[in-house]
Amino acid sequence: MGILHDDVVIIREAEKEGESTVITVNCPDKTGLGCDLCRIILFFGLSIVRGDVSTDGKWCYIVFWVAGKQRTSWSLLKKRLIEACPSCSSASGISYYRSELQPPKPSDVFLLKFCCHDRKGLLHDITEVLSELELIIHKVKVSTTPDGRVVDLFFITDTRELLHTKKRTDDTIEQLSVVLGDPSITIDIELVGPEITACSQASSFLPSAITEDIFDLQLPDSLQSGTSTSDSVSVVMDNSLSPAHTLVQIICQDHKGLLYDIMRTLKDYNIQISYGRFSTKTRGKCELDLFIVQADGKKIVDPNKQKSLSSRLRTELLRPFRVTVVSRGPDTELLVANPVELSGKGRPLVFYDITLALKMLGPCIFSAEVGRHVIGDREWEVYRILLDEGEGLSVPRNKIEKGVWKMLMGWVSSTRTSPDATYMNIIGSIMSHPLMANDDSVY
Repeated sequence: MGILHDDVVIIREAEKEGESTVITVNCPDKTGLGCDLCRIILFFGLSIVRGDVSTDGKWCYIVFWVAGKQRTSWSLLKKRLIEACPSCSSASGISYYRSELQPPKPSDVFLLKFCCHDRKGLLHDITEVLSELELIIHKVKVSTTPDGRVVDLFFITDTRELLHTKKRTDDTIEQLSVVLGDPSITIDIELVGPEITACSQASSFLPSAITEDIFDLQLPDSLQSGTSTSDSVSVVMDNSLSPAHTLVQIICQDHKGLLYDIMRTLKDYNIQISYGRFSTKTRGKCELDLFIVQADGKKIVDPNKQKSLSSRLRTELLRPFRVTVVSRGPDTELLVANPVELSGKGRPLVFYDITLALKMLGPCIFSAEVGRHVIGDREWEVYRILLDEGEGLSVPRNKIEKGVWKMLMGWVSSTRTSPDATYMNIIGSIMSHPLMANDDSVY
């Protein structure tokens, strides 16, 4: 026995401008469920402004207050959230939820190939269409020919599991053709096997600028302290306030995907949340109280385990991304990296935000490559963008780095304006943020 299928996720849309939409999830619990739900909400371009989590280890009750896009498909979001919850069964024609989990079937990988004339913002326009269609980009190889044409390869999966059908394929090609507006474009979508996917792996070589020194999980000495506190992030663990749980109190600056970063870190450490509360305060500050236990149901008493988890949480909140711009001969290469969950799932919309920031800032993209690399003991998703600054707006390299960082963190509006106006808005506001005050910071 359980609850009705439609009651597993309930979404109450905001009635007035400025109000939040309330998402309620009531289902069997599992380790990492909060991470999975936050990833889906982030994928839909929404921000969680408040949250409450409660569970007895078997059944959970979660409430998120979200804000974001006006054109959100709430029915589709509800469907995706339900799919992330433990599977459902049917009894007497009525669907109920049960706690038995089936291992997910790996999604089919498709190769999207197209060739057309190059123009500014082309790669972002393509990424935007794929995002709206719920097509997940796993790998990208983009190159520009001497005659000004681009040859792009996207390895994608379909969230809706329909890309193998003619209708879904035709709809995808049609929407891409409309957005690109190039009569000479050629587009092809085909199912590929694991051997093709393996051969498409990104180059294993990474410039020294983004190897061990930038991927180091340890924070600089200037940010270290005995209480795991800096000007922007505070992580405190306390075992005295609960007989059965460790209390983790976090105060930090808000950013896009903040709750996802916390939840994925706890998921990777196999930590279970029994009760949690999250809220945003004035000036973008966030406060979280989390009552947690280990996989064995006990609180964290080992000082080394406390220090490890506290350090990782603080690192992920200060630097959820690594962003740098390096010289490659006469060219400029932008490199962005984000950690991959131990489950193998990557962060949503990173490539979307990178290409949007570059479209707004002005530099053209000459080539792009997305792949995964194991650095140290972690797997990272690495985005390598070779920039063509031969024409158009010339943007200083440090401003490109900071502009992309700020877009990824959600500290700049994605409203479409002219590149010149947007460039001035981005650059004018970067230095005002407390985490952006130092030109020599490593992002």
